[in-house]
Amino acid sequence: MPTVEEFLRYTPKRLEFKWSTDADGLVTLTVPKFTGKVGKSFCKVLRRENTFEAHLDKLGSAIWNHCDGTSLVKDILVEMTKLFPDEKNIDQRLFLFLQQLQALNYITF
Repeated sequence: MPTVEEFLRYTPKRLEFKWSTDADGLVTLTVPKFTGKVGKSFCKVLRRENTFEAHLDKLGSAIWNHCDGTSLVKDILVEMTKLFPDEKNIDQRLFLFLQQLQALNYITF
């Protein structure tokens, strides 16, 4: 587990997912359910989509937009503090959200 100082120096980068932004600036990710042949075949047999949509809230959408591989976590934190001045524990929320995105293989550092 990295220290806070180490984590602030990370550069999050989105992995290759289809995603879109609506008129309100909210991001929707299109995520594959399965990447292997068996899972994909299973979806075909059941006539189900092999993807699902993940809808991000305002904070999540703003963070996602900054996961471009050029912004440091500390720079994203500064930007989120400016965009959401009334949010409490913005640093903890940012760290946890980025860790969750990494655990789900949506981003890399």
